[in-house]
Amino acid sequence: QVQLVESGGGSVQSGDSLRLSCTSSGRSLGDFHVAWFRQAPGEEREFVAATSKSDQMTDIGDSVKGRFTMFRDSARTTVYLQMNMLQPGDTATYICAARRGTMSRVLLGLARGYDYWGQGTQVTVSS
Repeated sequence: QVQLVESGGGSVQSGDSLRLSCTSSGRSLGDFHVAWFRQAPGEEREFVAATSKSDQMTDIGDSVKGRFTMFRDSARTTVYLQMNMLQPGDTATYICAARRGTMSRVLLGLARGYDYWGQGTQVTVSS
């Protein structure tokens, strides 16, 4: 059983930065392809960023490109989402997702490409 746990959310001002973390109980996240999605109330789930198990394939959502970066720690047990220049439009619940097995460039940015999901961490950005 894999349980993903996100942390690091909070309430910040426009222009501030936050770093979100995703860890896994059970197997190391180094064994998984990992992605971040976000969902605001009444909105559809939106792709934010992803990296393949080997980190050879990466992708980033258009709305956060240039501001957000996703990376793993050296032990490959934690995946981070560094969020800079936050805007009110970034307000959402940020959710970590993971998949074992094969991954394609197409699936990397799609919610249906992931088997395991965390509960999410709330990020609120005020102007």
